[in-house]
Amino acid sequence: MRILPLYAALLALLFVVLSVRTLRLRHGLRIAVGDAGDERMLRAMRVHANFAEYVPLCLFLLYLLEAQGAAAWYLHVLGACLLAGRLVHAFGVSHVRENFRYRIVGMTLTLGVLLSASIGLLVRWLH
Repeated sequence: MRILPLYAALLALLFVVLSVRTLRLRHGLRIAVGDAGDERMLRAMRVHANFAEYVPLCLFLLYLLEAQGAAAWYLHVLGACLLAGRLVHAFGVSHVRENFRYRIVGMTLTLGVLLSASIGLLVRWLH
């Protein structure tokens, strides 16, 4: 296992950044639980939660691909797309005056990783 740890570490660092950002905003706005109707808090929470919803499954699929001997270039493309997708999504959704293009690009990259990794695993299983 040589490729997945790189992307797992980079994505974990991004998760820490998103966590700290959400915690600092929560502290600054004095919101203990929920969003208290503040759109900035809601957006920070959703960026953080959306990351937590998609990244673990994507990393697990990449783990399975690497364990089954998938090509290094394929794993790097998927890992880079996942990292880029999560960065772009976080950037776009974080802004109250959101440019939806960032969200669309971020989710397209993320869902592309899910779809490509799933298909890759199914093809390997069929052979």
